[in-house]
Amino acid sequence: MVALISYIKLFSAIAILAGFLTQSIVGQNCGCAAKLCCSQFGYCGTGTSYCGKGCQSGPCTKTPAAHTNGASVANIVTPAFFKGIISQASSVCAGKSFYTRNAFLEAVKSYPRFGKTGSLDDSKREIAAFFAHVTHETGRRNKWSKQGLLRGDKHTISMCSWQRISWNYNYGPAGKSIGFDGLSAPETVSSNAAIAFKTGFWFWMNNVHSIITSNKGFGATIRAINGMECKGGNSGAVQARIKYFREYCDKLGVSPGKNLSC
Repeated sequence: MVALISYIKLFSAIAILAGFLTQSIVGQNCGCAAKLCCSQFGYCGTGTSYCGKGCQSGPCTKTPAAHTNGASVANIVTPAFFKGIISQASSVCAGKSFYTRNAFLEAVKSYPRFGKTGSLDDSKREIAAFFAHVTHETGRRNKWSKQGLLRGDKHTISMCSWQRISWNYNYGPAGKSIGFDGLSAPETVSSNAAIAFKTGFWFWMNNVHSIITSNKGFGATIRAINGMECKGGNSGAVQARIKYFREYCDKLGVSPGKNLSC
């Protein structure tokens, strides 16, 4: 009898472990299918546990007011603020006319927690951080899809040079989550500005949002996006990111806070 009980306990433990491992695999990077939500803990599924409180992306249910600060991304990212960033691109850059504020605001609707966590100053800092990294990764040439916010994506398209770069491991899951075939139809990113922005938000909400909203500082977001630059890997790049972050925080009227460098 004792042996039987021990066997049952062992079997139960294995079953629980197997279930945990399965969840871990499904939730890795939270590259959920289009109809699944990415939970606050990074797993894919449906129902309130996944689509309710803390839902990061996908068909999230309306987040209770208590869990957002009521900030308006549209009011923070004013036409003047957005134009100030996009106008830095060369006149020959296709992305200068392709990416619009309307497309940005349309895309952000799919990620209701972006720019709405913590205080109003926290919201401004998150938005400033998002644009700071985008600016650095694109070299201020509006190659919004290049590297950083979809780090390592094979079919990412540069809107200025139309050059495809990097791998699949983010782009495939991003496409599944957003609702397009990121591997077979990568050109979707270059033809639909809202989807192009959504790919950036997808990476941000899965990898950076929880960091910037936990008051770890801008430096921690650099590690999340490109940790190789830290600890002497590329001090110039780190300083460039910080420079852009300070610049955008200043334009939004908010202090950049502490721990700016990684």
